[in-house]
Amino acid sequence: MTQGRRWRELGFLLPAAALGALAAGSVAASRTDELDLTPLPGALVILAVFLVMHMVLRVRAPLADPYVLPIVGVISGIGLAAVYRVDPSLAQDQVIWFAIGGAVFVGVIALLPDPRVLQSYRYLIGLGGVALLLITMAFGTTINGAKLWIELPGGQTVQLGEVAKVLIVIFIAGYLRDKREVLAIPDRSIGRIGLPAARHFGPVVVLVALALALVVVLNDFGTALLFFGAFLAMLYMATGRIAYVGAGTALFAAGSAVVYAAVPRVRDRVDAWLHPFDDPEGRGFQLVQSLYALADGGIGGRGLGKAFLVGEDGQRVIPALETDFIFSAVASELGYIGGVAVLLSFLLLMQRGFVISSEANDGFSKLLAGGLTAVLALQTLLIVGGVVRLVPLTGVTLPFMSYGGSSVVTNFGLIALLLAVSHRSRAGVPVRRRRGRE
Repeated sequence: MTQGRRWRELGFLLPAAALGALAAGSVAASRTDELDLTPLPGALVILAVFLVMHMVLRVRAPLADPYVLPIVGVISGIGLAAVYRVDPSLAQDQVIWFAIGGAVFVGVIALLPDPRVLQSYRYLIGLGGVALLLITMAFGTTINGAKLWIELPGGQTVQLGEVAKVLIVIFIAGYLRDKREVLAIPDRSIGRIGLPAARHFGPVVVLVALALALVVVLNDFGTALLFFGAFLAMLYMATGRIAYVGAGTALFAAGSAVVYAAVPRVRDRVDAWLHPFDDPEGRGFQLVQSLYALADGGIGGRGLGKAFLVGEDGQRVIPALETDFIFSAVASELGYIGGVAVLLSFLLLMQRGFVISSEANDGFSKLLAGGLTAVLALQTLLIVGGVVRLVPLTGVTLPFMSYGGSSVVTNFGLIALLLAVSHRSRAGVPVRRRRGRE
């Protein structure tokens, strides 16, 4: 029974691999009238990466959820084909990042059989996340108004904030696990809704506030929103008190008003969101082009490689097409049906993450899995909502689809943590109950 999940996982991985190969082949066929095998080596590398991750799960975490890895494989395959469609050289770099991400995944599964050990180092981990943001503030390179990247020799850049988000979630999970009882039933003498005593709530608020302040200084308000949203979600998971969510939402609204009034970059983005067609050649250009691309896709799309996304001179129709607007590219070529299918894949991934959280048999693992899933969900909502004009553009990346090494590598580590929690939880459940849930 322990290997039944892995056979199920392999059974879903093979169609995922076939879908990715078909997508890459379709894009290659659209670029030339001759048979083009250029994407084949990259597709084989990605297949090998996922097979290695599968084999490691067989050995180190045979009871882990069998659906998460195939879902990630589907999303990754479509994303890689979309990046190849925009720029084949970027797709080659992305393959390398996938290989590195796979190595990180293997390292987490092999070296961290019990994620609960992270709880003992929660303060060091939280301070490590803040330290990464401080390093970015001190040595980062400013691109498009945001100071998010550390430039490495050779021209490559890394975004330490991607790693910081996972470290901050681990800290919050560890802290709330210790304090959830006193936070769930706070001191009624402090405010009508019963605010928690400062000695219980203070440390986590201080560290989260410090992280938020740093990302604001770095001019990365998308990550700030991600941190704050994940914190509120985990606080609600730990306490069940809707009052905290209401108070946090009120603070967010007040803070947003202040930031809108004080920061021109944020004001321009909000104005471009509200009135994109007032300045379609200026600040509204990206969003207007994204909306046109989505409309051009129609119901069924023009087919992979067929939509008008890149001009004959190689110029992208939408700036940052391979990063911020990768969903626009996919939906333009696959249409409404394909765009919804991608969104359903992300929803399935979130559903499995929250199932893993609900099945965990200790408080820290529940909060860790729930927090990591919330980060993925919020990141997906922000980027997809931005390109369809549901929310203002934030500049975060779409997990496993957008081009970018830091995002890919970090998210593979995040998935590994989820699967480590899943295996550890089921390993601690009696055999009879575990079989009943199969």
